[in-house]
Amino acid sequence: MKIFNWTNIRLILILGLVLFLYSFAQHRNGDRKLKKSMVVFVGENTLFVKPETVNKLLIENKRDASSIRKDELDLNKIEKNLDTQEMIEKSDVFVSIDGVLKAVVKQKTPIARVYDGDASFYIDYEGNKMPLSDNYTARVPLVSGAINKKNNEDLATLFRTIYDDAFLRKNIIAIQIMPNGSLKMFNRNYNYFIDFGRTMNVHKKFNNYKAFFQKAVLDSSLYKYSKIDLRFTEQVVCTK
Repeated sequence: MKIFNWTNIRLILILGLVLFLYSFAQHRNGDRKLKKSMVVFVGENTLFVKPETVNKLLIENKRDASSIRKDELDLNKIEKNLDTQEMIEKSDVFVSIDGVLKAVVKQKTPIARVYDGDASFYIDYEGNKMPLSDNYTARVPLVSGAINKKNNEDLATLFRTIYDDAFLRKNIIAIQIMPNGSLKMFNRNYNYFIDFGRTMNVHKKFNNYKAFFQKAVLDSSLYKYSKIDLRFTEQVVCTK
């Protein structure tokens, strides 16, 4: 005669009941419709894309989120679709416990605006092209001259250096790329231009410029100069 272990049988029955209830709850949850959709922008730059634009992509151009069932959602697909948008750097899409479809979106950060003949575009923080926005114009240096595969990485590093420094970001308003690869920079408040030379020793040159500026602004001599030469890393040469 076999002796049944009633404890094990009870455990199996309880486990089966739990799995059934979980499956039933999941099925009912999938049948439920969303309550609404919500777009949250994070980071410094939140003005290039409107919430309505992201929301249309979020609900895949349906009338509103309340017409969408949870089991119809492909969150991974929606997220990838948002990430392919030219103004969006990264998104995170999920459904909250209370049935709200949320998208947390970080917009791209423009660090320079390039004018290339008839075309104009931004360079973003990652060094990639970014289109202009109809909603907002970023206050970044205006760049003229040729940007190509050969100099793109070095120039992106230079633009990032300016963007990350509060003084340089406020002071440098335009950059001209010369045919030989050297750079001319123009400042916001004074008539001189900066002969920066090529994109070498960038941090050293900018540190020299900031040290010179802090000293020269005290004796009001900045108005006297027409050119500030930073090509020589051991000194700053000024021309009246």
